[in-house]
Amino acid sequence: MGRFLDLTLAGLTSGAVYAAVALALVLIWRSTRIVNFAQGGMMMITTFLGYTVVSHGGSYWLALAVAIAAGLVLGAVVERVLIRPVAQRPPLDAVVVTFGLLVGLQGVAGMVFGGTPQSYPPAFSIAGFQAGGRQILFSPNDLWIVGVVLAVMVVLAVVFRRTSAGLRMRATAFAPEVARLLGVRVGRMLTVGWALAAVVGAVAGVLIAPSTFVSPTAFDAVLVFGFTAAVIGGLDSPPGAVVGGVALGLVLSFVSGYLGPDIVTLGALVVLIVVLMVRPHGLFGAGARRRV
Repeated sequence: MGRFLDLTLAGLTSGAVYAAVALALVLIWRSTRIVNFAQGGMMMITTFLGYTVVSHGGSYWLALAVAIAAGLVLGAVVERVLIRPVAQRPPLDAVVVTFGLLVGLQGVAGMVFGGTPQSYPPAFSIAGFQAGGRQILFSPNDLWIVGVVLAVMVVLAVVFRRTSAGLRMRATAFAPEVARLLGVRVGRMLTVGWALAAVVGAVAGVLIAPSTFVSPTAFDAVLVFGFTAAVIGGLDSPPGAVVGGVALGLVLSFVSGYLGPDIVTLGALVVLIVVLMVRPHGLFGAGARRRV
């Protein structure tokens, strides 16, 4: 029972990170119908900038603020400079651009920061709690990770449902031509969407960095699992991204704990196939409507 509890708590922590990455992917997909394969590279760059602050004596909180600000700027610049010129072209063009951006960011990071993996400090202690005479493998830092992801989810829900800016972003995502006729500056809203997604990715990068080493390719696996979580939940559903991330984190934790870490990737693939066989558009995704 104790092992089951430890694996469950570990799965919640990793699942929260996957959920944050999935949220970033969903935000971009909803607004532009583009899967941002460069999300891992953008996370890596912002996390490296945060690491630079820490390595020069800055606090964890200052590093987090710098990473968030960098994500905001990077997301806006990527949308305006790279994505907008190919937005009306065939979807494959945007895929090639995001893949090219990923390779470019990894190359720049290797030249600027080097290829040696760097250790990132946690926000709080990583020592587990004591309860009932045993050590529970769930630390204050794990609690921080889960709390931040929940807070991000709540903030995004409030922004999209309770603010005029959120209403304009939703209108841009679902009916850009109608939104443009109603006076919505669609281009600006797309830029804001990419900037928000990059901010969420930056937060996810800083959250997961203490549990791994920061390097140019450190977040490739996280991106794969985050994308899997987004597809499981439904690429057009922010709540689905959170549910998919947490569910995937739990499943992979149990697979790693009971069957071995070598088949974790296979476990993710099996979960993805099973969900798509039952719900081709994801657990919370809306099926394509046919017009007649």
